[in-house]
Amino acid sequence: MTRALRELGEDKLLAQVFPRLNRNARVVMGAGDDCAVVKFHGAKDWLLLKTDCVVEEIHFARETSARTVGWKAMMRALSDFAAMSGIPEFALITLAIAGKKKASWVDELYRGLNRAAARFDVAIVGGETSETVGPTVIVVSVAGGVERDRCVLRSGGKANDDLFVTGKLGGSIRGRHLNFFPRIDEARWLTANFKVHAMMDLSDGLGTDLPRLAGASKLGFAIDERALPLSRGCTIQQAISGGEDYELLFAVSPRERKRLQKRWQKKFPGLPLTRIGRLNQKSKIKNQELRSGYVHFR
Repeated sequence: MTRALRELGEDKLLAQVFPRLNRNARVVMGAGDDCAVVKFHGAKDWLLLKTDCVVEEIHFARETSARTVGWKAMMRALSDFAAMSGIPEFALITLAIAGKKKASWVDELYRGLNRAAARFDVAIVGGETSETVGPTVIVVSVAGGVERDRCVLRSGGKANDDLFVTGKLGGSIRGRHLNFFPRIDEARWLTANFKVHAMMDLSDGLGTDLPRLAGASKLGFAIDERALPLSRGCTIQQAISGGEDYELLFAVSPRERKRLQKRWQKKFPGLPLTRIGRLNQKSKIKNQELRSGYVHFR
C-alpha cells in the first residue's frame, strides 16, 4: 500500500530510499550522516560533501530580510561540517525563485550568502538559477575536507560515553535560527585535543537528533532534563523539541570529563559546555522517552 509522506515521516522515508542509492568503492560514508565522506584520488584527507536547503514559509517567513535568509542558508550547511570536524572550502548555490520577485531581493540574498561564506573562508564558485511558481528555495551545496583521523561520525558512540552539548538550547523560538554561528572552530579544537566518539549538530532538536545519534551507534541513552542548558525564557520542552539550535551534540569517554570541562572553559569562556547524560546499552537501561523535535512531512 502506498502511504502519504505525512503518514510515513522523514526518517522512515529516508530509511526506504538510502539502501537503494548507488555507491562505489570510494564512498566511506554515504547518505545518513551529517555529510557524505568520500575518498578522492591522490588525496590523503577525505572529501566531505553536503547539500542543504531553506524553503520559504518552512525555514524562513516571507517577510524575513533576504540578507538574513542568505546567512542562514549558508550557515546551515556549514553546521553539518562542524558535526564532522570538517573544513568547508567551496560552495554552489541553487536558487529557485518566482519571476515577480525583485532583483534587489536576490542581490541582498547573495550579500548574506557571501558574508556567511567569508566567515569561514568558503569560496562560492557557481550554481544554478531557475524560475518557479512556488515558494523561494535556496539550496547550498558545500565541499571540503577532513583528516582521516579527525572525521567524526554519528555511529562511533560507545556504551557509557558522556553526552555533551555546546551552548544553550531552545533559542530558535526567539529568532536565533536566523542568526547563528556553526561550531566549526569548536569542533576542530575538540578533535585536535580529544577522542570524540560520535557527534552531530542539533538542527532538528534534541528530541529528534539524540535518538538518531544513539541509533546510529546501536545504543540507547539516558539524559537528565534538569541539566539541559536553556536559552533565556525557554522551557525544557522547547529545548528538547524546538529545533534549529545548531549546537554540537557529542559523545566522549567519561574518563575525559574533567579534563574536557577544564580545558573547554579556558578555551571558550563565553560558550557553555554541558554534560546532559550518557549513552548506554539498550538491553540494560530503558531509554527515557523524549518529546520529538522537528520532523518533515508530519
